[in-house]
Amino acid sequence: VTTALFNRMKTIITSANAPSPIGPYSQAVRVGNTLYLSGSLGLDPKSGNFVGDDIQSQTKQSLDNIGEVLKAAGATFDNVVKTTVLLHSMEDFAGMNEVYKTFFTNNPPARSAYQVARLPKDARVEIEAIAHLDN
Repeated sequence: VTTALFNRMKTIITSANAPSPIGPYSQAVRVGNTLYLSGSLGLDPKSGNFVGDDIQSQTKQSLDNIGEVLKAAGATFDNVVKTTVLLHSMEDFAGMNEVYKTFFTNNPPARSAYQVARLPKDARVEIEAIAHLDN
């Protein structure tokens, strides 16, 4: 789906290999060379259930899901310039970082991380990203 936005084309990006949105939003939106990815939970794309209760498994699945949406846009984790990590508890910060660093091995993006009162479906982590596309 493409619409005009500020004299630029706005394109909705979707991947069947990532979970469907659980609300009225898109998996990602591209405007110009910028890709805005919605927050991703650690949900299995096929079952819609969490892959586990621990921070490591949910972080890995959240980032795997982001990777599928990036791929649908013709991008990789190297294109990511900013992420925002929302945590159920800051006690999960180290466990999240343990997995996160395996996805961003060279020149990691800018990042913010926050503890929030509650996440959708009582997730332990939600990660959103912004990527710059070369084409």
